[in-house]
This record gives sequence, C-alpha cells and structure tokens, in this order.
Amino acid sequence: MSKVVVVMYMSLDGVVERPSWTGPFWNDEHAKYQYGQLLSSRALLMGRVTYEEMAKAWPSRDETDGFTARMNSIPKYVATTTLDTAEWNAVLLQGDLTEQVARLKAEPGEDLLVYGSATLVDHLVAHDLVDELKLFVHPVVVGAGRRLFSDGAVGRTWTLAGTAAFSSGAIVLDYRPTKAA
Repeated sequence: MSKVVVVMYMSLDGVVERPSWTGPFWNDEHAKYQYGQLLSSRALLMGRVTYEEMAKAWPSRDETDGFTARMNSIPKYVATTTLDTAEWNAVLLQGDLTEQVARLKAEPGEDLLVYGSATLVDHLVAHDLVDELKLFVHPVVVGAGRRLFSDGAVGRTWTLAGTAAFSSGAIVLDYRPTKAA
C-alpha cells in the first residue's frame, strides 16, 4: 500500500500560492531533502494548475542533475475536470477523484508525492487520504495569497512526527493524521 505524502511550501503567514518567494531560501540542504523525498516516491499526484505550471518548466531543464532527470521521468497523476490530454509522463484522473486516489493508494509501492496543489490537498484531507503533511515553512511574510486550507475546510487533528531545520531559516514540520482513540 502506498502513502500520500504532501510537501507544501508555506510562508510564515500561511501563503502557499505561487512560491517564487522561496527562492532566496533554496540551498544544498533544501535540495538534498527534496531529492530524497522525490526518490522515495513512485509517482507525483498533482492538481491541474500545478501540473500545467510544472509541465511548462521541467521538461526543458538541463538534465545533468539527478533531481531534474527524476522529476521528468517519474509518473504523474493529474486531478482535473478540464484537461482532455496530458504530456510529460502524465495520466489524467477524471471522474470520482476520491475513488481513484484510494485505488492508487491500494497499489503496492512507494509514496504518491503531492507538491503544491492546494485545492487537491483540501480534497484529499477532507476524504482522509493524506498520510503525511510536510509543511516547508519559509521565514518570509508574503502578505496575500491562497492559504493552505480554504475557509470551511474539514477540521482534522494532526500529530507532529518530526522536524527538519535548514541553515536558510526554513523548517519542515512533518505531520501525520491523529488516530482516533
């Protein structure tokens, strides 16, 4: 059985949208952490907007590093109600998303990794499909933008399973859903 692992870049004020503000905090430690996460995953699970943004950028990048090669070769599952076709090693998930993700989780193998995709994450959390939530908090206040969970999101309790701190000031808070007693 696979786990759904969400890695979300977040500012101190909770913004997760358009994370170009993370650039000044990217360093070798950050790259090593993210590469390890990508290597431990069998596929990416993403929303349409994140897929379209990443599909524009990654295929044209220089593949001299392992991260880029892995990013381009890993299978991708895209949650969408609007796309009819996909490229970049992607399969469209159309129809009942909850059923499709539950089916993917039931397959043997490594993690299903979610980068970004806040709308998708809202849906996955609401349907108890997230096994790990890794919040990559950056020491910056963005001021405006989409927050991780939308107003009206289903309430959940999470347990801190670990942390990682980077010399850039960014930290990762690794949460797991709290099991009912």
